[in-house]
Amino acid sequence: MSPTTPFEVKINVTPNDIDQLGHVNNVVYLRWVQDAAAAHWNTLAPRELQKELAWVVLRHEINYHKPGFLDDNIVARTWVGETEGFRSIRFVEIYNGRGVLLVSASTTWCLIDPTSGRPKKITAEIKESLLK
Repeated sequence: MSPTTPFEVKINVTPNDIDQLGHVNNVVYLRWVQDAAAAHWNTLAPRELQKELAWVVLRHEINYHKPGFLDDNIVARTWVGETEGFRSIRFVEIYNGRGVLLVSASTTWCLIDPTSGRPKKITAEIKESLLK
């Protein structure tokens, strides 16, 4: 159930993103995975939903395929997969400017009420927003 065109985020690699081996640090990729998900939600969801709801991570699964470097033009592509109950699976792929897949990730997110911290059921309205 992914959209025809994944949501894309362009990323500028900074010197702070580079590790002692001269390539993008693995923790930076994790940050980019989360940033892409947040940017997508903030683009899709009506403001009212964004104020009333929050997402927390239950699980990340990341595969590192190739290293990224300081001069790479990074693009993160994300889309939503299975969404049921209070959980939603989101996929992210991160590419360099030459179209080489650097990282693929799958994250299980839990929808919560930010005031109580308790899980919230994903309604048809929320699901429709996610799968635009």
